[in-house]
Amino acid sequence: MSQYRPINLQYFAQEKTEKATPKKRQEQRKKGQVAKSAEVASALIMLCVFLALLFLGGWLGEILLGIFRHTIIEFVQWDFSETNIAKVFQELSLEAAKAVAPIMLVSMTAGVFANYIQVGFLVATDPLKMKLERIDPIKGFKRIFSARALVEFCKSIFKISLIAVVVFGILWSRRDDIMLLSQKSVGNALSYIGGLTVQIGLTVAVILIFIAMLDYLYQKYDFEKNIRMSKQDIKDEHKKSEGDPLIKSKIKERQRQMAMRRMMQEVPKADVIITNPTHYAIAIQYDQEEMEAPVVIAKGVDYLAFKIREVAGKHSIVTMENKPLARALYQQVEIGESVPEELYKAVAEVLAYVYRIKGKV
Repeated sequence: MSQYRPINLQYFAQEKTEKATPKKRQEQRKKGQVAKSAEVASALIMLCVFLALLFLGGWLGEILLGIFRHTIIEFVQWDFSETNIAKVFQELSLEAAKAVAPIMLVSMTAGVFANYIQVGFLVATDPLKMKLERIDPIKGFKRIFSARALVEFCKSIFKISLIAVVVFGILWSRRDDIMLLSQKSVGNALSYIGGLTVQIGLTVAVILIFIAMLDYLYQKYDFEKNIRMSKQDIKDEHKKSEGDPLIKSKIKERQRQMAMRRMMQEVPKADVIITNPTHYAIAIQYDQEEMEAPVVIAKGVDYLAFKIREVAGKHSIVTMENKPLARALYQQVEIGESVPEELYKAVAEVLAYVYRIKGKV
């Protein structure tokens, strides 16, 4: 006889198989958890910096040569004193700042732009909060030997190997010129080395951008995988945002009961009750001094119609049977609204009849 192992269907409800909802994405974004690759920023910064060196290399070279020239020609002749040392340090710092400032500005702008094109404008303070779990050695050990850490390690090895091969290829192709540098003047040798450095930097930057694009796609895939939700999670979120359906139904039921009680309190003010005779009941009130047309102050069908007729009987309100008029009033006029023109004549005839009856009594 075969035995069957019971299956817990709740397990399938807890599987993270559904895409994250917009609300979940917004919550993750507020925490600073977004799909972002650090490779994009480093690659773009490197590209922009070497492009800046390509266009500003001559100007930067002049500043550096000016610093060396000024130091060798003028500063070596100064007396060694506290005042002179402070002045030398001040002048050299100012010249160095002039040379470094454009590169720093370019790198900072590139870094901000690289993050903006990935996640847009985002200010999140949650990552800055002190959390004890970040210094938990067990969790730290798990992070070091996790699948994500393995992917990052393989990515770094691949990136370093690829860059090393490319740099070696460029240097190997220029080996003859490099060997002849000793026969060139200092200026020409420095110019050649600077140009070669910029060429290597731009080539490596292009490779890093290609790697960064692949890494961004992976980071986006990994982020989407980590924020997946189970069907139960989506249901729970819906309950929190929309409210528990059971509670909502109870609230609606309570509101309906209160509205019905208010309506039944208005029935004694009616001048006439128009009926179907059993299915519909519509209470009509008309005050010539305050109203331009008769008003429906209560209406109901079946059980509610019965309650309206019961209240009307207790308060000696005239009940008139008019099937077409009762059905038309119920379908076309809401509680508190005036009778429309197409039904005004029929209602007026009913009211006139009621007034004649009351006048006889």
